[in-house]
Amino acid sequence: MKVKNVELETKLAEKVSELDFSGVIHVENRTGMIHTSAHGFSNRAESIPNTTNTRFGIASGCKLFTAIAICQLVERGSISFHSKLSNLLDHSFPHFDEEVTVRHLLTHSSGIPDYFDEDVMDDFEELWVKNPMYHMRKLEDFLPLFQDQQMKFNPGEKFHYNNAGYILLGLIIEKVAGVPFTDFVEEDIFKPAQMKDSGYFALDCLPAKTALGYIDKEDGSWKTNNYSIPIKGGADGGAYVTAGDMAKLWQSLMNGKLVSKEMLATMTTPWIQTDNGYYGYGLWIEKSEGTIVKYHVMGYDPGVSFASGYYPESEMIVVIPSNKERGPHKLMYLIEKNI
Repeated sequence: MKVKNVELETKLAEKVSELDFSGVIHVENRTGMIHTSAHGFSNRAESIPNTTNTRFGIASGCKLFTAIAICQLVERGSISFHSKLSNLLDHSFPHFDEEVTVRHLLTHSSGIPDYFDEDVMDDFEELWVKNPMYHMRKLEDFLPLFQDQQMKFNPGEKFHYNNAGYILLGLIIEKVAGVPFTDFVEEDIFKPAQMKDSGYFALDCLPAKTALGYIDKEDGSWKTNNYSIPIKGGADGGAYVTAGDMAKLWQSLMNGKLVSKEMLATMTTPWIQTDNGYYGYGLWIEKSEGTIVKYHVMGYDPGVSFASGYYPESEMIVVIPSNKERGPHKLMYLIEKNI
């Protein structure tokens, strides 16, 4: 029987209270579960509490799914990491450099324009004034937001986080696999990983046990994020998962169930330096004294925040989804310090 880490439990409880955290905290390692707890409400108006089985939107946390899908297609011989965007898609990109490759898109180093550039825009909601979010159901729906714009820099020149690049990767998956992007992920990633409660659900058709996202205002009032994010998620973000399912994703990926061990090594290579670490394919990488200590993903949307990591030395997995805009990262750092 596992001995409870009383000090960790106490500190987590204090931090949850301090942050007024809403979501789930899930921590496990090779010996089993270390901690699991649910906090806050999945539906505030009805006072329905979050549970450890609640589904949460994870925003950009699911760029990892897109990267895994691309790697699966590379293993099948359908495309390569050096395949050029200009040869893969028939859509018009009049100003894009013809040398942009799949690898550039995966590592946020393509230089293509983004539909939401976090260095330029503060408020994701601004996008949906001219382009109503309820029209954003398919990957093609995002193309008019960036396809006619100019390149930002030369391919491979540097890292610059880019959502549009992952929209294009999703379109490549659809073209090559011949099925809608979300169908591919649900069939070729969620099913083999046994992520039975996860999916790309539309905001106007959410299943039971799914948390609504909440935007808290300075005056203490709040609203849901129903009109603040695209109505259905896709290749750059917006899937819904349970904390347990995300842990299964990490297990399946690291155990070679989704891609081969050789491909996993490619995915988890620090391909490019970022402001505070490195980036592989669809995941962030942290090193300490030259050794990789953490692979992780994160997500932010109006009414959504998410942090999840895999720690190779201990095989610890941390999953912290939230239906509020902040909290997971502070809890993740606390866990890292106390385990």
